[in-house]
Amino acid sequence: MSSSLLWAVDVYGKVYSLSTTRGRWERDEDTLLELKRITAGQRCSWGIGCEHHVYLNIDPGEVPIRYREETYENQRWNPVDGFTDVLLPTDRWAWSDLTGVTAQPLHSFHLPSDSWEWEGDWYVDQVCAGGDPTETGGWEYAVDFPANFSREKKWNSCVCRRRWIRDRRYKARGSWTKIPLDHPNRLPLPLSDISCGGWEMSDQPGRYHFLWGVSQQGQVWFRSGILPQVPEGQCWEEVEAPREVAQISAGPGDLLWAVLWDGQLLVRTGICLDSPTGSSWVVVDSPPVKEGGAIHVGVGVSVVWAVTKDYKVWFRRGVNSHNPCGSGWISIGGEMMMVDVGLNDQVWVVGEDRQGRVPHRPVGSCFCQMGAGYEFGGQVTKASQGSVLTCEDSGDTEPLLTATPGPRDTPKPFIPTSESFISSLVADREPLRTPTPTPKKPPQGKDGEVTPAPMCNVDLEAAQSPQGEASSLGRAGDVGPSTSVATYPLGLEPSLGLGEEDGPVWAWISGGGCDVDHTAQMSWLSPADPCSTALSIAPVEPEASTARKAENTTTSKEPVERSTSVWVRKGSMRWWRDWKPYRWVDVGVALEQSTNGNGKRDAIFFIYFTQYDEKKYLHVFISDVTVLVPVLRENSHHAFAVYTSDSTKQRWPLVLAAQTEKDMADWLSLLAGCCCEARGIRGTPSRQALWSVTSKGDVMVHEPSPFLEAPAHTLPCDMMFWLQVPGHLRCVESNSLSVVWGIGCDGTAWVYSGSGSAAGEEPPQGDTGSLHTQTDVRTVYIYENQRWNPMTGYTDKLLPTDRFPWSDDNGFTECTKSTTHPPSPQWSWVTEWAVDFAFSGGTDKEGWQYAADFPVTFHGNKSLKDFVRRRRWFRKCKITLTAPWQEVPPIPLSDITVLPCLAQSSMEQVPVWGLSDKGDVLCRLGVTPQNPAGSSWLHVGTDQPFKSISIGGGHQVWAIARDRAVFYRGSVSASNPAGECWYHIPSPPRQSLRQLSVGRTSVYAVDENSNLWYRQGLTPSYPQGSAWELISNNVTKVSVGPLDQVWVIADWVPGCPSELSVHGAVCHRLGVGPMQPKGQSWDYGIGGGWEHISVRGNSTEENGNAVGL
Repeated sequence: MSSSLLWAVDVYGKVYSLSTTRGRWERDEDTLLELKRITAGQRCSWGIGCEHHVYLNIDPGEVPIRYREETYENQRWNPVDGFTDVLLPTDRWAWSDLTGVTAQPLHSFHLPSDSWEWEGDWYVDQVCAGGDPTETGGWEYAVDFPANFSREKKWNSCVCRRRWIRDRRYKARGSWTKIPLDHPNRLPLPLSDISCGGWEMSDQPGRYHFLWGVSQQGQVWFRSGILPQVPEGQCWEEVEAPREVAQISAGPGDLLWAVLWDGQLLVRTGICLDSPTGSSWVVVDSPPVKEGGAIHVGVGVSVVWAVTKDYKVWFRRGVNSHNPCGSGWISIGGEMMMVDVGLNDQVWVVGEDRQGRVPHRPVGSCFCQMGAGYEFGGQVTKASQGSVLTCEDSGDTEPLLTATPGPRDTPKPFIPTSESFISSLVADREPLRTPTPTPKKPPQGKDGEVTPAPMCNVDLEAAQSPQGEASSLGRAGDVGPSTSVATYPLGLEPSLGLGEEDGPVWAWISGGGCDVDHTAQMSWLSPADPCSTALSIAPVEPEASTARKAENTTTSKEPVERSTSVWVRKGSMRWWRDWKPYRWVDVGVALEQSTNGNGKRDAIFFIYFTQYDEKKYLHVFISDVTVLVPVLRENSHHAFAVYTSDSTKQRWPLVLAAQTEKDMADWLSLLAGCCCEARGIRGTPSRQALWSVTSKGDVMVHEPSPFLEAPAHTLPCDMMFWLQVPGHLRCVESNSLSVVWGIGCDGTAWVYSGSGSAAGEEPPQGDTGSLHTQTDVRTVYIYENQRWNPMTGYTDKLLPTDRFPWSDDNGFTECTKSTTHPPSPQWSWVTEWAVDFAFSGGTDKEGWQYAADFPVTFHGNKSLKDFVRRRRWFRKCKITLTAPWQEVPPIPLSDITVLPCLAQSSMEQVPVWGLSDKGDVLCRLGVTPQNPAGSSWLHVGTDQPFKSISIGGGHQVWAIARDRAVFYRGSVSASNPAGECWYHIPSPPRQSLRQLSVGRTSVYAVDENSNLWYRQGLTPSYPQGSAWELISNNVTKVSVGPLDQVWVIADWVPGCPSELSVHGAVCHRLGVGPMQPKGQSWDYGIGGGWEHISVRGNSTEENGNAVGL
């Protein structure tokens, strides 16, 4: 690791630096140098002296800093003297700049400061403007001023010029030097604070800094003209501020924050390379404290820290270049005087380092002190073994970084907190003498145990940290209660040879140029011997680790204050922009999760993008997310949708695409975990859960509340939270006895085995027995299209208005054999392309279907009027995954139904009926809550194949045959599970039913035209009913629950714009009751892309009780 420096200033103005490689403090060689503020950046540091002069220290380097001065000698030809410096009154100066506007004689050039030296005398540049060497002493000729000059002298060349150059070199690298004043005859600008940043705004070499300052009058100033060749800059420019500013902090990027005298904060927006001073100020409220506001702020690349007047430390969440103002304050704990943010968003406070700082953990894990010695005058001193001030010890105004003397009980000097503390101390260089105070004893709990310091921090990633790290924390914490204490070495040592009995007492620190690798082991950041300190800062261990240690360890009964922690995961994705022109946009994403002192967590998901060179962002509160589901989008195999209540109403979710399938799975798992945490969802789905399946085959589950089916104040569908369950199915049916069956796309029957892990998560320890290998096979279809030509017959040369020669079913999308891929990378081909001869409508011997034109009804026999034809090709793909679904062999199924019943009911067998892929009616025997897969199938005789079946209250079994006839099975009971005979039920007039669902006392059905029908007149004495009544159109699937609640999958949402319309939305029928069994209206919920829903397990009413049948 390359060496970098951490800079600090003590209360006497002395300047110290700490090298990351040497590991000890070194005082600056200039003993007369006294600074009151210091700010560091990459390769340079700035400071404010006690006399208000600004100082600059540039790190030593192999490449010298040079600046080339240039001036032009100009002449004009006259008939008497030839070329001479006697010019016309309208000409430029005889010695000028390139434009000729400014006079620049050789004697007018001076060194800007004592930090520069000339590297030679003036000389003529022998190279002309075009880059070619001249043979005429460097002269270039032209017709007149200004014109294009060339090295060739022509007959009409009336003017000439040549360039004189002189180089100067910056010689003061590695030392503090004054920068030149803007006006030498005036006093220096009375700055009270200074901050540099902005060096990471450009990726180009030769990056430079932006320097900001605050005057004692509260004005904000910007140092212009800072370039790699001009490190001192040119002049100060005032930037108007709405109110008086007390302190300012600039980050390495485009973030700039300032503290007002009243404690409020300002954020500068619009900072960029073209506009380094920004465009406007935005006022940000200070952290919520009882009295006063902020007194200090520290800015990094994408973090902002603040210290309030009660010396509490705060973290600003959601800050980055797209959202410079952030989204809220989080209390971190601790009592500090100032805070500074360095490279990689590392955090430094006065005398303490924020250890464990990595980019995705912006608040770190704990504050630890720096065990670094110091060197001055060739004498090296080791770090002392004192103790750290706790919150109880911090009643004084001393910075918490101050070390308590180890071997000697010498007092600490008093540290004034006013702005003029330097002037009050530099007058008397003798050390302050105060009576030795009685050392405070550590706070003790009962039984004499040492109570841990109340300044602590919850580490959200500790549970995932390596075993070695956890064990080292445990060893370090042996001095206190084993639940939370870990000790670290003291930062600074008593000074020997500085003329003071105590060590340095810090007033300011800057880590902008200090690059600390959190993975590297550094002696001055390593944990100390547990016996070396009496009190320490204590990071809180994970709850699981604490619980394990509590079995064999006596813990303190004193409460431990828990501060807030923040955990961030960042990445890059593509976002489907939801306004015209619709397209994929590269964005940055960040998930920020925080934990407050009460252990409550919340999270925000940010999306950052740029539109018309303007940085913008979107944010979604995780508590508002209703579903996370993978989706199929064109040109993106790794896309998923994020639904909220608002996006559900608008029918337009937030669609993101990851770079790989693994990235998408990781993000889905992470977001789903945060959603479950925010909603308190744990373990397996309950018996009352609602199940659904998307068109992609993903299985979703919703945990219903008692208000879901409440007659009044019903929970809106767009507020329902759906969680993905591992697996891939075509449909799912459930009941209140934990019997859940599903059917795959290939007809394989599966029964839910009950793993509680969400999609993408690892199963709980000891729960791997409920996971099985699940496979599913899906068929992909494409169509070959041809048109008849009188010359060549049928050919793939179609009309311009026709569909593609190879297309999908609608003909709108081109789909060839080479460009058609499986639905996602999880799928793999298992067969080759083949002609589908089992196409509905019939085919000829080559698989073709014929029609008069596109698109009309196709048939299998060619006629004289058939001018177009098509044939369907198919190819099968397979997916294999680990999921909580157990296969039920050997018969493939096309439909399944489970009896909805009381959750507390007890029955020997749970009725389960199904249809085979050939249309045979089957009854499953031996199904119980303990054995949901059952034992065997019982064939129920029919005179024709069926396509839909459902069982409801009172063992009512209804079915639809493939010829669209409706049947009712009579005499079905617990003792006679197969019943006795089928009764024919008339279909609705001129309609053909395709799917039905039976509830407690009602029957609903869907026809081929997506109309929803209700069966009237159902009574115990006449269960077949009397007539069908039309309820609604636009329905593709219906599910009736044990409360006669009605849920459907709607084909489309009324009132939704055509460009936002997506097929398949979950809808709830409102107003269903004993007096109104048909309901009153629809509540449109999550969608689209949903294909199936089952509410047959939810028997919970508003009072929380389950209802029987």
